[in-house]
Amino acid sequence: MPGTDVLRARNHAFWAQAAPGWIRHADRQDEAGRPLGAVAMDWLRPEPGERILDVGCGCGGTTAELAAAAGPGGVAVGVDLAESMVAAARRRFPRDRHPGLRFVTADIETVEAVPGAPFDAVFSRMALMLAADPVAGCATIRRSLRPGGRLAATVFRAGSANPWLFAVMLGVAPHVGPLPPLPMGDEPGPFAFADPGRVRRVLTAAGFADVTVRPYDVILEAPDEREPVAEWLIEMGPAGAAYRAAATSSQEAARAAAARLLERFREPGVGYRLPAGIWLVTAVTAP
Repeated sequence: MPGTDVLRARNHAFWAQAAPGWIRHADRQDEAGRPLGAVAMDWLRPEPGERILDVGCGCGGTTAELAAAAGPGGVAVGVDLAESMVAAARRRFPRDRHPGLRFVTADIETVEAVPGAPFDAVFSRMALMLAADPVAGCATIRRSLRPGGRLAATVFRAGSANPWLFAVMLGVAPHVGPLPPLPMGDEPGPFAFADPGRVRRVLTAAGFADVTVRPYDVILEAPDEREPVAEWLIEMGPAGAAYRAAATSSQEAARAAAARLLERFREPGVGYRLPAGIWLVTAVTAP
């Protein structure tokens, strides 16, 4: 397995290349991706006036939800590695219309604490498994929380519980240029936290208490739009940069192939139902 510095540099490069797809599909991702974080939102139960941190905020949709829950007296701060996505979040949710929102570009693995700390609560949707050094990242999260603060996060379970991810990759791969190397073992990637034992070890090593890891099965719903849905899933995944760099004819072939493999998740005239197996990870800091 490559060293942490190599993995961290790879992460920075990957998200800089992936960001245009996330920005382009931000509205669809906010809506269709909501079930991926809903159980964490429900557990966290943000209260009016709280200060909440959103780790891996992307283009800001989840941070805006947290700010709405915290009300006029609260603050929600979104932090992300990708500078262009943070810039997009600021454009989507300008301060003059969303005074309780803040967005910060930072690598949580390398800062002492997130600007705006201490926070009452931390939310993270499908981001913790992407860290090159998850113990360091989670330790920063802990240091950014007040005593007695709480964490609620979601991550993917095993690949077998998320079959549509593989369908997209298999469809795209023959039609575009080289794809990023597949993560191996504990390397950062969608299934790096598939083992609940590893999740508990990481959070415990980072200094959290009362760590729990619970399985949930959720459904992502999308309209019956074959090529737009295929393109959304392609651009949100590891093939996004190669897809955008490909010739128009190759993009068309990639979309068509991915759509064919996604057909089993589609009900004609109704839409797509994409099954996702996730862990809800919760923890608290010592009072």
